[in-house]
Amino acid sequence: MRIFVSGATGVIGRRVVPMLLAQGHTVTAVARKPPSPAEGRGATFVSVDLFNVDELEQAVAGHDAIVNLATHMPSTAWKMLFRSAWRMNDRLRREGVANLVEAALHCGVGLLVQESFALTYPDRGDHWVDETTPLHPADYNRTVVDAERSVERFADRGGRGVALRFAAFYGPDAMQVRSYIDMLRIGWAALPGGPDRYISSVAHDDAATAVVAAFNVPSGAYTVGDDVPVTCATYFGSLAEALGLEPPRFLPNWVTPLFGSVGDAMARSLRLSNRKLRLATGWAPRFPSVREGWPAMLAQMDEAVRARRNPAAPAS
Repeated sequence: MRIFVSGATGVIGRRVVPMLLAQGHTVTAVARKPPSPAEGRGATFVSVDLFNVDELEQAVAGHDAIVNLATHMPSTAWKMLFRSAWRMNDRLRREGVANLVEAALHCGVGLLVQESFALTYPDRGDHWVDETTPLHPADYNRTVVDAERSVERFADRGGRGVALRFAAFYGPDAMQVRSYIDMLRIGWAALPGGPDRYISSVAHDDAATAVVAAFNVPSGAYTVGDDVPVTCATYFGSLAEALGLEPPRFLPNWVTPLFGSVGDAMARSLRLSNRKLRLATGWAPRFPSVREGWPAMLAQMDEAVRARRNPAAPAS
């Protein structure tokens, strides 16, 4: 297939592109900045304005599929608390996805795989949450619904539109995980919400394999997460254990409103089921939960530090 990938050098995109190339596909990749030599190997990189439909139509013409992983996340964890820091991300979801759909329909592209976000599900305590649960986004991520509506429109017009609702990402290059580690070192869990609420996660590498697996599913929304969601106590406790630290203290409930609508979303208890995607594709995450994923992530982070300090050393 000829596949158009936007957001190709993001944390998921730079993992997805090599997988697609390894399967023999031809990849046209869009990135805001020039790729590294490793990221650029084998793909054709282009610069395209997602807010310009004419440019998009020229760029996607002749492609069989579009994978949209384009985001614009706040650059630091503390900036996530400010609504203004999400404006460009909102525009990408609202206008960028709608423009991609217009271009795809005009050019006869058959498949659109769109990155979406599972933290738009409502708090369900210890009950399982799946795709039959109506979305209830917080203010800061309400444009997730706009993006999914564009995907639905693509499917209604005869294309195959797939929205992947990712759980909370983690990995060696996850900015928020570094904030978690910093807070654990001073004895605190970084997120609002009590220790008994559920957190559903997915490692960056597992998210990438889910994107590739989604090429074979019918239109619709699919939740992408670990097999075993864990409580907040286990989430931060297992990371602290992997770091050789004591279990952390948790922020009191009265703090949650101080985090604004981001705090509202982050404090929800979400025990997400990945059953729909597993049944449709046979996909399974490498790490059943963060308990297995944290040690592997920390090992990758240590290896990256060693590589920066001694770039001439061969990879282990």
